[in-house]
Amino acid sequence: MENAETDIPRNPKGDLTSNDIRSHLIRLSVPMIWGIAAIISFQLVDTYFISKLGKTELAAISFTFPVTYFLFSFTMGFGIAMSSVASRLIGQGRINDVRRVTTHGLLLGSIVAVIVTFLGMLLHDSVFLSLGASPEMTAIIREYMMIWFAGNAFFTIPLIGNSSIRATGDTFSPALVMCLAAGINVALDPLLIFGGFGIPAMGMKGAALSTVFGNACALIACIYILGSHKKLLLPLSDLRLEKFKDSLRRLLVIALPVGVTNGISPLVGSAIVAFLAMQGESAVAAYGVATRVEAFAFVILMALAIGMAPIVGQNWGANKPMRVLETIRLVISFNILWSLFIAVLLALSSYKIASLFSTDPEIIRLTVLFFWIVPVSYLFSNLVNGWCSVFNAIGKPQRSLTMIVLKMLVLTLPCVWLGGRLLGTYGIFLAIAAVNTASGLAFHLWSWHTFTRRDSALNMGAKDTA
Repeated sequence: MENAETDIPRNPKGDLTSNDIRSHLIRLSVPMIWGIAAIISFQLVDTYFISKLGKTELAAISFTFPVTYFLFSFTMGFGIAMSSVASRLIGQGRINDVRRVTTHGLLLGSIVAVIVTFLGMLLHDSVFLSLGASPEMTAIIREYMMIWFAGNAFFTIPLIGNSSIRATGDTFSPALVMCLAAGINVALDPLLIFGGFGIPAMGMKGAALSTVFGNACALIACIYILGSHKKLLLPLSDLRLEKFKDSLRRLLVIALPVGVTNGISPLVGSAIVAFLAMQGESAVAAYGVATRVEAFAFVILMALAIGMAPIVGQNWGANKPMRVLETIRLVISFNILWSLFIAVLLALSSYKIASLFSTDPEIIRLTVLFFWIVPVSYLFSNLVNGWCSVFNAIGKPQRSLTMIVLKMLVLTLPCVWLGGRLLGTYGIFLAIAAVNTASGLAFHLWSWHTFTRRDSALNMGAKDTA
């Protein structure tokens, strides 16, 4: 373990181990609301414009969601690891270690991106055919995904870099970077998809190019902030590669289980898409629309989870577990209220929302059906997501992995399969809601007991798990 190094002055606002926790949560979470909204807007905007091309193209982009979400979720494991390790090191005052781990984390992310690009292009057709896409549909999907795979590094590197920035208590800069990327995507999408100003219409290819270009700009902005403003990058002449193994150990011990944990949900989502494909293209398209809107509805909770992570991490590293527990209480209370509000809102506005994305009566009917069944379970499913963020932030991702494996693989897959066999699309949606409710309640009670029992963090003290 290296000695504490404090040659880089710490911003007082970046010290989350003192002062009011509620104020810290608000300050860190609010910028992330529009930052995450910007990320989600990529797929939502693509879905909206591509829906204007026709039902087939809408179904094609819906097939891509589980795959892109899986890759994003797996890569997010490296971002969460970076946030967890960096925030705990900051809590211990080891700023030079943060700089070293950040630089090595970006190198690791670049390697991962190259591997994902190679495998994605190699296995493209096999993956989408296994999801239930026809050969004709797979050819349309290829127009989008080949470009998306080629630009994968532009998604991965900013994700890791922004996580390091957030660990310092600054969520405004990462949010600004994400909004920059989203703004470029919104501006380019209609131009490249439908053509104009001398640019030919490129359809699905145009949507992918807009996304890649927006994220490429985000990468440049992120590296600039890390290097020039935060001073969190090592110079090229001193990369300290002799400590690369130590950096990898710190990051991978969290990134791998978190990446697997995050990747399970989209994998199960892919299975759900395959089950829905047996019911027809309309069911797949409706699920694609509903899940994109669903994600957008929970931007605030995702922002809260991200804002909570550096607070939990810094206080855990500083051995202040009571402040960690207070943070959890505040987040759970808000989580419950927001989930109930969204469930009512989506149910009441389901038809209007569905009509924005399609004029096909069957797609609209199935989208409305989803919003009348699944949102009632949000209260419980979001509790699981919140606890996963807590355990990841304190460097105990194995507990998150246990919850997600039980929920998604042991419960969701067989229940959704059975629901589809018995009641078709209605049965699939009903199974999702039932599993969310049962697993959410059980895991919340288990996690609370685990975190507050006699031999938990409150009595052990938060040991350094960086």
